[in-house]
Amino acid sequence: MPRNRAFSEPECSAEYSADYSVSLPSDPEHGVGRTHEVTVRSSGPCLCLPRFMRLTFAPESLENLYQTYFRRQRHETLLVLVVFAALFDCYVLVMCAVVYAADKLAPVLAAAAGLVAHVLLFVLCKYKLLPERVARRFLPYVLWVLILAQIFCYLGLNFSRSPEASDTVGWQAFFVFSFFITLPLRLAPIVLITAVSCGVHTLVLGVTVAQQRQDALDEGTLLRQILSNVAIYLCAITVGTMSYYMADRKHRKAFLEARQSLEVKLNLEEQSQQQERLMLSILPKHVADEMLKDMKKDPSQKEMQQFNTMYMYRHENVSILFADIVGFTQLSSSCSAQELVKLLNELFARFDKLAAKYHQLRIKILGDCYYCICGLPEYREDHAVCSIMMGLAMVEAISYVREKTKTAVDMRVGVHSGTVLGGVLGQKRWQYDVWSTDVTVANKMEAGGIPGRVHISQSTMDCLKGEFEVEPGEGGSRCEYLKEKGIVTYLVVVPKQPLRNGINGVKLSLTSSHGGSPPLVNTKERNGSLSLACASPEEPEEPDARAVNPSFPNPRRRLRLRDLAERVIDASQNEQELNKLLNEALLERESVQALKGKSTFRLSMRFIDPEMETRYSVEKEKQSGAAFSCSCVVLFFTAMVEVFIDPWLVANYVTFVVGEILLLILTLCSLAAIFPRVFPKKLVAFSTWIDRTRWARNTWAMAAIVIVTMADIVDMLSCRQDHGGMGNGTAGPPRPGGCGEQPKYYSYIALLALVATIMLVQVSHMVKLTLMVLITGAAGAVNIYAWEHIFDQYDRRRGQQSTSSLVPSKYSMTAMIFIVMLSFYYFSRHVEKLARTLFLWKIDVHDQKERVYEMRRWNEALVTNMLPEHVARHFLGSKKRDEELYSQSYDEIGVMFASLPNFADFYTEESINNGGIECLRFLNEIISDFDALLDEPQFRCITKIKTIGSTYMAASGVTPDANANGYSAKKETLSDKERWQHLADLADFALAMKVTLMNINYQSFNNFMLRIGMNKGAVLAGVIGARKPHYDIWGNTVNVASRMESTGVMGNIQVVEETHLILKEYGFRFVRRGAIYVKGKGELLTFFLKGREKQGSFVNGSSVTLPHQVVDSS
Repeated sequence: MPRNRAFSEPECSAEYSADYSVSLPSDPEHGVGRTHEVTVRSSGPCLCLPRFMRLTFAPESLENLYQTYFRRQRHETLLVLVVFAALFDCYVLVMCAVVYAADKLAPVLAAAAGLVAHVLLFVLCKYKLLPERVARRFLPYVLWVLILAQIFCYLGLNFSRSPEASDTVGWQAFFVFSFFITLPLRLAPIVLITAVSCGVHTLVLGVTVAQQRQDALDEGTLLRQILSNVAIYLCAITVGTMSYYMADRKHRKAFLEARQSLEVKLNLEEQSQQQERLMLSILPKHVADEMLKDMKKDPSQKEMQQFNTMYMYRHENVSILFADIVGFTQLSSSCSAQELVKLLNELFARFDKLAAKYHQLRIKILGDCYYCICGLPEYREDHAVCSIMMGLAMVEAISYVREKTKTAVDMRVGVHSGTVLGGVLGQKRWQYDVWSTDVTVANKMEAGGIPGRVHISQSTMDCLKGEFEVEPGEGGSRCEYLKEKGIVTYLVVVPKQPLRNGINGVKLSLTSSHGGSPPLVNTKERNGSLSLACASPEEPEEPDARAVNPSFPNPRRRLRLRDLAERVIDASQNEQELNKLLNEALLERESVQALKGKSTFRLSMRFIDPEMETRYSVEKEKQSGAAFSCSCVVLFFTAMVEVFIDPWLVANYVTFVVGEILLLILTLCSLAAIFPRVFPKKLVAFSTWIDRTRWARNTWAMAAIVIVTMADIVDMLSCRQDHGGMGNGTAGPPRPGGCGEQPKYYSYIALLALVATIMLVQVSHMVKLTLMVLITGAAGAVNIYAWEHIFDQYDRRRGQQSTSSLVPSKYSMTAMIFIVMLSFYYFSRHVEKLARTLFLWKIDVHDQKERVYEMRRWNEALVTNMLPEHVARHFLGSKKRDEELYSQSYDEIGVMFASLPNFADFYTEESINNGGIECLRFLNEIISDFDALLDEPQFRCITKIKTIGSTYMAASGVTPDANANGYSAKKETLSDKERWQHLADLADFALAMKVTLMNINYQSFNNFMLRIGMNKGAVLAGVIGARKPHYDIWGNTVNVASRMESTGVMGNIQVVEETHLILKEYGFRFVRRGAIYVKGKGELLTFFLKGREKQGSFVNGSSVTLPHQVVDSS
């Protein structure tokens, strides 16, 4: 179903943007939406980033909330860091155990103590046994200190006798990078602690080596080694900062999506509730629910139905109240049409409040007549009592109008109890109505009543059980119908005291049920008489019965849209309240998502649903370019380290230039899809294809890592060629300052390649594992086989300076790379789990929006089928008070009443007709066919106003900005024929109704006939009551059109002379009826419209032949 343009809003993009602004739902106090600016500023406390990378939210409260959310998201990541530290402890234990000696006891004990501490921390964090404040504020720093202590213990206890400037540099770089990807801290503290760690580590190594080798210190070599260490640390910090920025950006986007989702839900839910309130003010809930259910049916199911859907239900034991304003004609003559509508609005709004108080369902307003029912849709034992209380209150409410207008107006109220058939007829402009013989009796009870009194029937009297004092009503003397049916009537005596039994055991009086609010009707006894005064409409409304906003629920409980929408007023006025709502929504989302772990396979982590996996695989990741740029950074620092180690190695420069060029090509190809306006279209298309094709994306990522890895391997093999004479292990030392003198650094370069691998995005953990195994295998093979002599020479040189036993470097370095690989694989699984979780959240946000939009679309369809579209828009724009009117004056309008006079003879409530329902089903078919005519293009300027029993009321030219068949040109620029084209269309519509009914009669073997009255002139269109809006048109034009119908002849369309003169110009045929008496108007000359002699001429020159038209064949 297409969304109605009148209500549609632009869909907000959930994509990350530099300035993010949304509008909260309308503030009822101001009537307009308040806007909360959520700005992602390119500034922040961390000056270590370029300006464009410094991201913070404004206002500060939102940034604080985001940091809380970010820390919560990184809580599990902190566990990853604990696992990293535990693996390092295991590595130390193994390295010491392999070559265990007495001097290894201290490092073994230190590593064992660290392992126990890390296991304990893991348990405490995993099961949240630590106080939240301690875990949030102190745990990251405790873990940092513990890891730093472990590294220095390993360095001091294992390498103190023969220190090298390259010792534990790889582990230091590994943990430096790990801090960026795991610690739940802001970027500035992480940069600070990593800088301190690296500075202290470099200082300790430099001082220790210098002290140990005071006699044989090679200052140049030591300086190059320290510079290499700094380059490695800078690489780890740079790539770590980029990873933090990427993670922060991703989480900020998810956070904004969550906030936007909340605001969209609140906004749409408020609008949906507004629509629902409007809908339920016109239709009872059980009817509206049934309509929504049918609207959602598949069109093929509807086509299989033999009849149009009818929403009709039988309700027994109800009380029907009719109330009519006596003296309305005098009142209407004493004030203008606008004043009259305002007065009616005030009065009927008060009646609606009384109806809510006394459990009445307002059925309809017919001019100056108001009728309602108690006991529908839910049965009430006290329905008769409530209706009489309503009638008494209405009698007193009219006294306010009497005093204000100084006219002799009063209320005549009739009440009858029995059975009704309640529902809606037709397919357009739905209005709830009731039908039955008992409804007719209730109407006659009002007609036969006495002004200022409540007139009740014997059936109502039987339901009262002595609750009211009554006196004989003698209704038959004033109404022939009551006399014919032999209905005994009574007049209620106004009670002097509260009811004996009350309503459902609760004492009743005519005061408001809310003690704190002003009474709607005040009772005061004076000299034995009762003086009743009605509260004026200017008095404040009764407070809402809605409870005060509840305290925030358990975040583990599923949040409902209604829970959030009830607090939207506070949220729109208070940013802190909105942030609390957002925090709740985030907690709820995380807790619900934790239950969805079964949606993926445990090993591969792929979605069990193939369709979901496909959607995830083609999901575009805007950070892929940043991930490839990390490979460029790693290769740059790799080359820098190798330059410091061996500036004469030519292969290093070649691999750097070639590798950087290839990586830049890969990066640009990845960036083309993100910035399509900067790059050529073919490159953008190619980049998009890579992003959306899993195997191509994986191949692209593998190519980047292979380039980085091969650069390292080629350099290592070139270094071996440079020292080829050392193959037998007996040759002299390597060239001073050469690459073979410090072989550990090439293993550290392999570690940096592993870092580049886990920076890849949109690549599964299995692909990353494959790449990391490739790196580890290649580096291990070179270490153990190709570089065996180099590492052996290096170990012998260190062994000459120390008696301590160490694991051969070729094995320890390979084991280090292997442990780092395991650590990074564990982290890769965590990252993929998080990415898939964020994807599910995004899907959930989209689905929630779709559900709310769909619900809103259905509500819109219902609302616009009950009120004209422009009127519905007016009432859905903001919360209206009862005194706020919608009205619009029209100077040239056509009005038509069409009734089925002989339907009353057709209607029976016998069992063969299912108590009258089958008769109404036939009436529903007739009205539905009339409604179907309105869908034809030539009748687009005609608006159905309402149905009254079996009477169909329509008007032409009441669209908001059109007065001539949909054309919005000014009247001054239109000819008379163009101005009244809509009236000719209304006449064509009346004739088409006659043809439609003729076809129905032919198919059903009936003989129904239409009696139609038409008129043209000025009207006032408007809505009475914002709480229960009722759209109608008023004015002398409407009254005369109604009289044309009631005084007409079955099978004919009766018009007055002015209408006849206009329509005659359009080729309509008329028969003069003559002068007839019309109540309130005197003698009027009328004509019967018989048909059309020629084809209808439309403004645009086209013509449509209708079934009733006589086509000129000449």
